[in-house]
Amino acid sequence: MKAPVHLNALRAFEASARHQSFSSAAAELHVTPAAVGQLVRTLEDWLGTPLFVRSTSGKARLIPTDAAERALPDIRAGFDRLTLGMERLQESSIRGVLTVAVSPAFAAKWLLPRIDRFQVICPDTDVRLDTNLKPVDFVAQQIDIGVRYGTGRWPGLAAEKLMEEEIYPVCSPQLLREHLRLHKPDDLVREMLIHDLSMDNHSGFPTWETWMRKAGVTDTTTLRGMQINNSAAVLQAAVEGHGVALARSVMARDDLASGRLVRLFPDISVASGLAYYVVYRPECASLPRLATDRVPGSGVTHHGSDR
Repeated sequence: MKAPVHLNALRAFEASARHQSFSSAAAELHVTPAAVGQLVRTLEDWLGTPLFVRSTSGKARLIPTDAAERALPDIRAGFDRLTLGMERLQESSIRGVLTVAVSPAFAAKWLLPRIDRFQVICPDTDVRLDTNLKPVDFVAQQIDIGVRYGTGRWPGLAAEKLMEEEIYPVCSPQLLREHLRLHKPDDLVREMLIHDLSMDNHSGFPTWETWMRKAGVTDTTTLRGMQINNSAAVLQAAVEGHGVALARSVMARDDLASGRLVRLFPDISVASGLAYYVVYRPECASLPRLATDRVPGSGVTHHGSDR
C-alpha cells in the first residue's frame, strides 16, 4: 500500500481547484505559487494521474479533471472533519474560554451580578458571553453552553431545568409612597402599567390581564400602559418610577433584595409556565469545561448524563 499523502499537498490541491489558480491558492495558504505547484505535482506523481488541465481560452485558469472534481467534495468534507477534530482537542482542556449564550436581559439582570463567583471557582477559565436575542447555532458559533427560557425542548440540544419563576407586580418605593391608594388589586386599574412584550411570541405567557383575573379584578378595559420589549428595561422603568411593572421573579430578584423595587400584593402571583434551562450539545457533555464548571453563579453543577 502506498504511503499516505502529506496533508499540505491535499490542501494545495483543494485551494488551487477552488481558486483555479496556483497564485490565489498560494496567497490563501501563505506560501509561494511555486510551492503550491510543487505540492500539486507531488500529489499527481503519487496518484499517477494529472489533476488539472489549463484552459486554452481567455485568462489562463486551472480546470480540475473529471476525477478531481469527483474527489473534491470528499476531500473538503475530510478537512471539515479534521477541523472539528482539532476543535474537540482544544475543547478537551479545562482551561481556555467558556462561551455562554444568554439573552441580553438575562445577562444584565441575573448572570453578570453573579459572574464573580464563577471566576473564583474556575480561575483558569475565561467567560465569553454571547448575548443574542435570537437562538444561536451552537456548532457554527462554537457555543459551549447556554441558558434559554422556554419549555425545555430545543432541537439538537440537551436541557436541564435551572430555575422556575412566577409573575407579579412591582414598583419603586417612591411611587408606592406617593400613591398611597395602592391598597388592593383594583387600585392598579388607575395606574400606569408597564407591559413586558418580550414574551409575546410565547402563547399563554402571563400578562397583566392574566394577573388581574387571578387577583379578582373584573374591570380591565381601562388599563393604561407603557409597552417595552425587553425585560431588563421593563424593570428599569419601574425602578425609575415610571409605573407599575408586571415582573418576572428571576429578573426582579436583585432589585427587590436591594430595595430598588418593592413587590405589591405578595400573596398573589401567577406561575410562568416556562422556565430557565441550561442547554448544551449532547456530544459535549463530557468536556472538562462543562463536566466541572458551573453555570456562573447558579449553584448548578453539570456532570455527564445527569443533565
